[in-house]
Amino acid sequence: EVDSGQPVSIQAFASSSTLHGLSHIFSYERLSLKRVVWALCFLGSLALLALVCTNRIQYYFLYPHVTKLDEVAATRLTFPAVTFCNLNEFRFSRVTKNDLYHAGELLALLNNRYEIPDIQTADEKQLEILQDKANFRNFKPKPFNMLEFYDRAGHDIREMLLSCFFRGEQCTPEDFKVVFTRYGKCYTFNAGQDGKPRLITMKGGTGNGLEIMLDIQQDEYLPVWGETDETSFEAGIKVQIHSQDEPPLIDQLGFGVAPGFQTFVSCQEQRLIYLPPPWGDCKAVAGDSEFYDTYSITACRIDCETRYLVENCNCRMVHMPGDAPYCTPEQYKECADPALDFLVEKDNEYCICEMPCNMTRYGKELSMVKIPSKASAKYLAKKYNKSEQYIGENILVLDIFFEALNYETIEQKKAYEVAGLLGDIGGQMGLFIGASILTVLELFDYAYEVIKHRLCRRGKCRKNHKRNNTDKGVALSMDDVKRHNPCESIRGHPAGMTYAANILPHHPARGTFEDFTC
Repeated sequence: EVDSGQPVSIQAFASSSTLHGLSHIFSYERLSLKRVVWALCFLGSLALLALVCTNRIQYYFLYPHVTKLDEVAATRLTFPAVTFCNLNEFRFSRVTKNDLYHAGELLALLNNRYEIPDIQTADEKQLEILQDKANFRNFKPKPFNMLEFYDRAGHDIREMLLSCFFRGEQCTPEDFKVVFTRYGKCYTFNAGQDGKPRLITMKGGTGNGLEIMLDIQQDEYLPVWGETDETSFEAGIKVQIHSQDEPPLIDQLGFGVAPGFQTFVSCQEQRLIYLPPPWGDCKAVAGDSEFYDTYSITACRIDCETRYLVENCNCRMVHMPGDAPYCTPEQYKECADPALDFLVEKDNEYCICEMPCNMTRYGKELSMVKIPSKASAKYLAKKYNKSEQYIGENILVLDIFFEALNYETIEQKKAYEVAGLLGDIGGQMGLFIGASILTVLELFDYAYEVIKHRLCRRGKCRKNHKRNNTDKGVALSMDDVKRHNPCESIRGHPAGMTYAANILPHHPARGTFEDFTC
């Protein structure tokens, strides 16, 4: 049994290593100032390398990202959905005696004793009508449903819409889909639902989008004798421009359009791409909503508000999806309105909606001009059979179009990936110690050989060798040669026996071993 082969010395390894400076540190010379200086320089470079690599690794685990902004030209663009609501929820003429009996207090038209609260500030004509409707003597109330009330008493698109054009072609009330929001009965143009295709536009600028003229019907506004969520101090409409894949959240995201003005809305489509954790905060998978197929922030908010009201009030508002029963006017006043106001304004922990990883939004620039002009007031009054004052107080024009036929992409990208980390570490290794991946493999290979040899010396790695006297020489150690007469040892062996070269006396190198005699 013999020990396994001894690895080369550290000096021999250092002299052939590709690691810079190692050959100067582990040289065959005696310890000198030169070797000490080389060792200090090498250790200093190694420390700097470790410091820089640690910094790079820490930066990688911060998962940084950058935002790329780009504009892309397009031959055509999908026109967005346009939702608008009259700021007045219910038409005064459509409020019946039964409606007033059930919802009069909710609308602040009656007090809790079914009386008109403020006769002095009431319009004389409206007061007369209201007094007649508020006479509940011998009145037998009928069943009341909030959804039916909103649908029947809300403003009708067939009465509001005076003219409509999309890309120069006339559109009709049938092109608007009814949608209920917190403003009541609203309408969406280009909803892309009920089998209707989404409209596209092939040019930018005015005349290549949607232009509508509306009558907001201020004479139908409910008298305001108190402050409730169902009454409005303003006159006009609320508008939201949004993707067809998300429901409108017009009470929070809409913008106002006033009567007596033509409002131009120049849009640009923005496609946003966010990164999921740990690089970003977007929601990579679709939500578990029962009501919406596509995840969006507005869908999440409406879903959350619905669950909040169902849990706290055991009912839902008219604009909320689901199959829970609609709130009664009493539940609206006592629970639903206060709960929803609290949720929207103060409770930031219950409704936490993450950003979707892909979304489309529309940047807007608004400008306005006064209508009607003095020259057109009489013409419009005659055309629509209204007074000039009525035209100025009730008519508005909304013109929505793309500024140009392009869209903007806002994309989050990983600022530092694995390839960048490896490139930085490799570059720093080359700068400080002149090493590469293969150099590291060299070090591991040599360390493996040293460890293997030490384990073998402890008896953990012994090998059995078969002796073959016919084709192998007898190996003698140098101690054997020193203890015995080499000549007698040689004479004692049979003729023809061969000897390993390491038993021969040392001679100067002459290319071949020379014979010697005893």
